[in-house]
Amino acid sequence: MDAQGSASTSVSTSETLGRPVTVSVDDIQLARERLAESIVRTPFEQSDTLSSVIGVPLYLKHENQQYTASFKERGALNRLLAMTDAEREHGAIAMSAGNHAQALAYHGRRLGIPTTIVMPRTTPNAKVEQTRAHGAQVMLHGVRFDETREYTRELSRKRGLTLVHPYDDPAVIAGQGTVALEMLETGQPIDVLLVPVGGGGLISGVAIAVKALRPEARVVGVQCERYPFAHHAFHGLDPNQLPSHDTVADGIAVKSPGELTMELIRRYVDDMVLVREDDIEQAIFMLAEIEKTVVEGAGAAGVAAAIRYAERFEGRNVATILCGGNIDMMTLSAVLQRGMVRTHRLVKLRVEVPDIPGALGQVTQLIGELQSNIVEISHQRTFAASSARAAVVEMVLQLRGEEQAEEVVEALRAWGLDARMAP
Repeated sequence: MDAQGSASTSVSTSETLGRPVTVSVDDIQLARERLAESIVRTPFEQSDTLSSVIGVPLYLKHENQQYTASFKERGALNRLLAMTDAEREHGAIAMSAGNHAQALAYHGRRLGIPTTIVMPRTTPNAKVEQTRAHGAQVMLHGVRFDETREYTRELSRKRGLTLVHPYDDPAVIAGQGTVALEMLETGQPIDVLLVPVGGGGLISGVAIAVKALRPEARVVGVQCERYPFAHHAFHGLDPNQLPSHDTVADGIAVKSPGELTMELIRRYVDDMVLVREDDIEQAIFMLAEIEKTVVEGAGAAGVAAAIRYAERFEGRNVATILCGGNIDMMTLSAVLQRGMVRTHRLVKLRVEVPDIPGALGQVTQLIGELQSNIVEISHQRTFAASSARAAVVEMVLQLRGEEQAEEVVEALRAWGLDARMAP
C-alpha cells in the first residue's frame, strides 16, 4: 500500500470523537512552535555499532530522554495548550495506565490545569504512584480497559472535564508529529522510518509530516505479533479473531486503534510489519549493552524490526524512534538475564560425576581453571543419575560467550565426565 501526501494536503474524517477534524503538516508545525520551550529536543543520530551488527545504517531518535521518558509529552502538552480558559479551569481527564498518564499529569501541573487520570484496578502500584507524584488525581476503576474507558467518558461529561484521548485526537496527533520534524531538520538521510504502533497516534503524526516534507521516504509501522490489530486492519485481515497475550511491549498492546488514526495510517503509511517477543527482547538487550540506553518494549520495537527485516532494508538508511523508556525493573532484569542466556554468557551445564568424596570439588576446581564463574550449583543423587554410584551436578555458569561454553564442555569430557549443556 503506497502512501500519498504533500505539504498542502490534509486528511479529514466526517465524524471522529463527535466532530469533524482535520490534521495537516501545518498543524504539526504549529504544534512544534507551541512545544519548543517545554519539550526536550532529543538526540537523533546514527548508532555505528548497531549499524555494523545489523548490516544497515540505523539512526535512533531518543524519545526515552524526555522528562517523563516518553514521546507522549508532545501530544498531551499540545492538547492542553489548545484548551480554552474555561476548559483549563475545569480541568482535563484521561484514561491511561502508562506514559500518557504521566505526560498529562506532568504538564497539567506545569500549566496549572487540574488533571484526573483513571486507571484500571490492575495497574501496577508503581505506575499509580508515579502518576500521583506528578500532581494528578488518580482514580482506579474497572478490570478491563473498556470499563475504564467508559467510566472516564462518563466522568468527563458529569464533571465538565476535557477528555484528552491517548491517541485518537487531532491535537495529540499533531503533537506527536513534531518528532518527525526534528528528525528531518537534522538533515540525516532517511529512506525508511520504522515507527512503533499501538493506538496509532505517533505513526499518524509522523507519517503526515514525512509524506509532506520527504515523500520519497517510506514509513513502516511496527507491531508485536501478540497485538497485531492495526497491522491486520491495515492489511485487510480480521483483527477480531486474535487472542490477547502478555507482552513485554505493553506500551503498544492496544486492541482498538483509533478511528482517525487508522484513516491516517491507511492514507499515509507505506507498510505495517510484525515482530516477535524474542525480537523485542533482543532489541532491549542490545540497546542497553551497546547504546547504554534503557527502553521499554514498545520503544525497542523499531530496532527489533530493523534486526528481523535487515535483508529487506539492505542499502537503505533506516531510522526509528525509541519512543519510551518506562520499563518495569523486574521486566528489565528478566530481559537482561534472558539476553545473557541467548548470547551464551549464562549457561546451564549438566555433569554426571562419581558419587565419591572429592569428586564435586575436582569439577568446580576445573571450572575455575577454565576461567568460568559458577553462579548457581545443585547436586542431585536420586532422580537424575544413570547409576546408583553417580550424581548429577547442574551449574549455571557465567561465561564470555558460545566459544567458551564449548571449551568448558570439551574440557570436562576430556577429563572423562558426561558433560553437556542443559536446556
